[in-house]
Amino acid sequence: MKTKNLADYSNIYFVGIGGIGMSALARYFKSLGKNVMGYDKTETTLTLALEAEGISVHYEDLVDNLPLDFKNTEATLVVFTPAIPKNHGELNYFLDNNFQVLKRAEVLGLITRSSLGIGVAGTHGKTTTSTLLAHILSTSNVGCNAFLGGISSNTNSNLILHASSPYTVIEADEFDRSFLQLSPKISIITSTDADHLDIYGDEKVFLEGFQAYANLTASDGYSVIKAGLNLTSSAKVVHYAVNTPSDFWADELSYAQGKFYFTLHTPTEIWKNVELGIPGIHNVENAVACIAVALYIGLTETEIRFGLSSFKGVKRRFEYQIRTANTVYIDDYAHHPTEINALMSSVKLMYPDKDILTVFQPHLFTRTRDFMQGFANALSATDELVLLPIYPARELPIEGISSETLLNLCHAQKQQVMEPTDVVDYILKRKNQVILTVGAGDIDKIINPLRNAIS
Repeated sequence: MKTKNLADYSNIYFVGIGGIGMSALARYFKSLGKNVMGYDKTETTLTLALEAEGISVHYEDLVDNLPLDFKNTEATLVVFTPAIPKNHGELNYFLDNNFQVLKRAEVLGLITRSSLGIGVAGTHGKTTTSTLLAHILSTSNVGCNAFLGGISSNTNSNLILHASSPYTVIEADEFDRSFLQLSPKISIITSTDADHLDIYGDEKVFLEGFQAYANLTASDGYSVIKAGLNLTSSAKVVHYAVNTPSDFWADELSYAQGKFYFTLHTPTEIWKNVELGIPGIHNVENAVACIAVALYIGLTETEIRFGLSSFKGVKRRFEYQIRTANTVYIDDYAHHPTEINALMSSVKLMYPDKDILTVFQPHLFTRTRDFMQGFANALSATDELVLLPIYPARELPIEGISSETLLNLCHAQKQQVMEPTDVVDYILKRKNQVILTVGAGDIDKIINPLRNAIS
């Protein structure tokens, strides 16, 4: 079926509406006055927020319960996420009855094709980088639209709309090769560490996917690529780094009273005492990439400094839950060895004299299998380690791959596997001064109980 203009549809139905990227699209279409509703497997904070905004969400795969309006093939566009199983009843109903059914990435590509797209790609860092860039632009005279892969702590949303700005910031997701649907004018590529090998097969094919994305950047555009990544582009390329000279780079990093400061080197200037509103060495690196884009677009140093200093971060990305003289509790979405290494390095820099207890929930059997030793090396940097059972998401168990297998490779001073229901009581009996909850599964369910119990 030939794709119609998105404006021709009055009804937009989402299969998997609770996903972070899907929910941003749902909010976008709702803002246009469309009738929006959808299905998701479980009720979450995000789905409840959508319902509060007037978007109907249900949690059972029941075709018969679809409103009559949404059974109109001419008026209804169906959007789905690849995480939905192929035997899903509602999805197959729409496919079998010749509805226009598009992947989330295809719809995002169609929406952003008529604007100046700024795509932020990378195995790690893309959510914080895209959200920080969107914040810098939206607090400047340029403004932007943005579809984000996380909830901005500044706006409490994953969607930013600006009626007159020509720019749209897009988190370019490599999962299922979704980012190949985009047509960016400007790109940032933060990292290409292998991931999603259940989709790509091996590291070589994974890197080919990122090169294909880099090739999509407009030839008269701008590619900001982390130094050391072996990628080319027909667009103008600049590289960025931390503590290593590059086109744009930062050094003299320091931490004081919850803020990070650094010196920025551009091809023509040096900015001293640049303040970043969130901590983390890796976040300084993300900030340098954003500065390179903001300067290219034409923002002033004053506008950029304000955006950096006023940024509050992204939910579940180095997010402080408690910060007192005696106890620090940080929650982080890290689910890859490189991300955990970055988290540990920053925490140790900031709290060198405090003991660290890390609660980690591995995400996916395939990822745990593919990066088992990397996870073990990264997690061994903590003083005490609690592993939760692997969160399977869309996968079935793999024989021999478990949290117990991973634990046997780790070398923390104290370590064990524990059920999520036992974590809060266990931590309350401990004396650790820094507590980390880490992972991309449903570990977020223990955040509020743990924070409340400690408080």
